[in-house]
Amino acid sequence: MFDTRELGRRPGALKRVSRSIPAPQDLGIEVIGVAEGATVELDLRLESVMEGVLVTGTARAPLTGECVRCLEPLGRELEVDFQEMFSYPDADDRSRPADTGDDAEEEEDMLFLEGDLFDLEPVLRDAVVLALPLQPVCQEDCPGLCAECGARLADDLDHHHESVDIRWAALQGLAGSNQDGEMDNAPRSGGDDSQEK
Repeated sequence: MFDTRELGRRPGALKRVSRSIPAPQDLGIEVIGVAEGATVELDLRLESVMEGVLVTGTARAPLTGECVRCLEPLGRELEVDFQEMFSYPDADDRSRPADTGDDAEEEEDMLFLEGDLFDLEPVLRDAVVLALPLQPVCQEDCPGLCAECGARLADDLDHHHESVDIRWAALQGLAGSNQDGEMDNAPRSGGDDSQEK
C-alpha cells in the first residue's frame, strides 16, 4: 500500500517515490516470471488530479524461467512502465452519467483510493505479465531438443539419427535379423549347378 496523504487533493501536486518491495506470489506465467519474494524496484510519480491520483511508474525485477525449446533455466532483467489512475472514492457522481451498458463496465474497471492509500499490486501484476515473452528462449537460434531421443541439440551440433522411411521400417527389422545367418534368397553355390549337368 502506498500513501498519498502528502499530496492532499490539490490538482497538480506531485510526489516521487522509490521503493523496493518483495514480489508477490504468482507474478508471471507458467514458463517465466518473477520469483516470489524477489526484489522489485519501483520508481513512482504520484500526481494529484481532479478525479484522483495518477500513478506513473517503472518496475525492475529479475525474471527466472526456462527456455521453451531446450528447457534450460534462464534468467533476465525485466523493466516495465505503467500508468494508472486511482480515483477518489467520493468523486463527484454528478459529473458521471448513469450506469448503463459500457459505462457500468468502465466503472467496474476503475481503481479507487482506500482513504489515502492505494494498492499497486494489481497494476504491477498486469504490467509485468503483459510484458513477459510468451515463449522465452535462451538464445534466438536455440535448436531445442532432439525429437527422437531428447538430447539438447546445442550441445552436439552434429547430432542426428538415421532416418528410415516409415513404409520400410518393418523390412529393416527383417534385414537386421538375417545379418548373422545366411539369407533365405541367396543363390546356391556352384556345386549344385555341376550336379545338374
